[in-house]
Amino acid sequence: MIHPTALVSSTAIIGERVEIGPFTIVHDNVVIGNDVRIGAHCELGVANHLSGGRPLSIGDNSLIRSHSVFYEGSTLGAELVTGHRVTVREGTIAGRNLQIGTLGDIQGHCRIGDYVRFHSNVHIGQKSVIGDFVWIFPYVVLTNDPHPPSEHLVGVTVEDYAVISTMSVVLPGVTVSRGSLVGAHALVTRDTEPAMVHVGSPAKAVCATSKIRLQDGSERPAYPWTSHFTRGYPEEVLSKWRGEES
Repeated sequence: MIHPTALVSSTAIIGERVEIGPFTIVHDNVVIGNDVRIGAHCELGVANHLSGGRPLSIGDNSLIRSHSVFYEGSTLGAELVTGHRVTVREGTIAGRNLQIGTLGDIQGHCRIGDYVRFHSNVHIGQKSVIGDFVWIFPYVVLTNDPHPPSEHLVGVTVEDYAVISTMSVVLPGVTVSRGSLVGAHALVTRDTEPAMVHVGSPAKAVCATSKIRLQDGSERPAYPWTSHFTRGYPEEVLSKWRGEES
């Protein structure tokens, strides 16, 4: 299950039924769970003084695609899925079934909840705090430096069920509130209102998310999105959502 060209440290802890692809490097301070698949040309457990000596831990049933780089000092929960050429820096703590799209970049010291979805080319700045069931679409940037360049970093907070649309930028210290929708190309300079749509530069609240209708001919409300989008979520999650709707 380990390709002969892969370099795997003898001190790394490797679970059962792990696949490691060609030319991948697994460094000393790494713990890999069971049933994990790692593609070609990856590097796991890159040493860094900012990690505090903590290991890189990858949860069970994860899939890491080719050319991805993970630093030591991060813990990724079960069922992690990445695209290609992903970077995850030290101090990242993520929950179950995080999905990171191709060329995604998590700059470390972040807290990420369960079932979070980052599409391709998403940049998550240091000290970001992200809740559960968050969707962040391509080319979104979460910033963290209020007067760059400086050593004073203030992370963005994204609360549960929030959606940030493509090419938006969220400024340092801003909270994207629970269930809110940030429209495409928005510049978010202040906290959003829960379950509201925010658009523009600077972004402003324009209506409740419940006002948006699905463009599938049904005229059903598009939000909360959990009422109609269920792909990829386990039955225990769907049962909870059904209970909340009833």
